[in-house]
Amino acid sequence: MLVRSLTSMVAGEMSIAARRLRLIAMLYAAAALLGLVAVGFLVFAAYILASARWGNVAAAVGFGAAFAVLSLATVVTLRIWARQRARRLRQRQRANADMVAGKVVLTLLPALLARPGGVRALALPFMALAGYAIYQENFQSGDN
Repeated sequence: MLVRSLTSMVAGEMSIAARRLRLIAMLYAAAALLGLVAVGFLVFAAYILASARWGNVAAAVGFGAAFAVLSLATVVTLRIWARQRARRLRQRQRANADMVAGKVVLTLLPALLARPGGVRALALPFMALAGYAIYQENFQSGDN
């Protein structure tokens, strides 16, 4: 009975938190929409000022070029950020794989050494790894 009442109390707390979160999300969405409208009016006011000073065509070309440059800068920035993120992810995956491989080796090492002929069974993978490392070193050096 105690578990049931605690569960219902926690479920009630969760529904209250979910309602609060939904309300906050809607208010932030409304604020973002109002901010976009404000920015739109500011850009339009700047266009009116520019068209009064330099003419309609020159102002339109200037604003078009400025927004094209901003768009291009945004795309370039996003690509650089995505490459850095992918590189960090690959480094993290390599580190995790190395850690798992090390733990597997340390876990299996006592079992291999306890068996008769375990040292020979252990030496074969190390020789394969050494051969692969030598191959990688020669391949990466660029000397064919």
